[in-house]
Order: sequence, then C-alpha cells, then structure tokens
Amino acid sequence: MKKSIFYPAFISASLTLTGCTTIMEYMPGVYKIDIQQGNLIDQEVVDQLRPGMNKRQVLYIMGSPMLIDVFNEDRWDYVYSEQEEGGPRMQKRITLFFKEDSLKAVQGDFRPSSKPVERVAHETTLELPPRDLEKTLWEKITGLFGYDGLYKEESTVRAPQKMDRAEDPLSSSSAPK
Repeated sequence: MKKSIFYPAFISASLTLTGCTTIMEYMPGVYKIDIQQGNLIDQEVVDQLRPGMNKRQVLYIMGSPMLIDVFNEDRWDYVYSEQEEGGPRMQKRITLFFKEDSLKAVQGDFRPSSKPVERVAHETTLELPPRDLEKTLWEKITGLFGYDGLYKEESTVRAPQKMDRAEDPLSSSSAPK
C-alpha cells in the first residue's frame, strides 16, 4: 500500500519541477541579460579593409582575432555572437587570409565594399577663452590668511650683509642716540 502512494507522488513532483523551467522561460517580467561574445564585427569596420594591408594595419582596424590557427598563422578568424534577452543566438564570422604579411582574401558573412569609405568624425572642437591667471593657487590661499607678501619675501634668497652694531636690533648695547 505504501508503494502505491509513493510512486504517484514521485512522478507528480518530478513533472512539476521539470515544468518550472519552461514556465520560468516564458514568465513576463523576468529579466534576462544580453550576452555578447567575441569581436564586434559590422559592415563599417569591414569596409575599411583593403587588399595588401599588412597584419599590423588589420590589427588596428579589426582588433585582435578571436582565433589564430597554430598551424597556419596566415589565417585570422573573427567570431561574434549575440543573444538578446534569452532569444535565439545570432553569430557572425569573418576569416582573413594573409600571404607574406599582406591581406589577400576575406571569407565569411561580410564583404568589403569596392568603393572608398569616408569615415565621418563625430568629434567637435571647442575653443576655450584664454585664462587670466594673476595669482597662483598658493598665493590665493595664503591671501585668505593675510600672508600676501610674506611668502614672496621668504622665498627670495638674499646674500648675507654685514650690519653695524648700531643697526642690529637684537644687540643690547644699541641704544638710540
């Protein structure tokens, strides 16, 4: 009798737990992150590639490759995959082939355009008016405490001068005459 109660409870519990994963996938309000992996590849970047570019120039434009074949160092593979909010995964790839350190062929999801590409600079130049710096920051800070000229006098180095005994304010024998 105990076996007959145990088996249906076990089967219903296992079906309930496996059903939770499908319910959680389609439940509204559950946040799923975007997953991006690899080098970002788009047509604008690929359009800058030209036959005959050396590896250093390609590295500057495309970035470091995702895969470098150990047995064929003249083949660079760039792979980019993206999965938005748990949806289907989208993957883009491009393979570059070099011969004697110059770009010879491109294979994959993108083709470089035959027309020259002009990159539009999104930078702006801002001209600033000249600043009038009358005092340094230290002079402004010491000016708040009434030490305007004290720092300048102490910072100048003077050669020692010989004084008469009558002019020395610290000597006890000097008296006004």
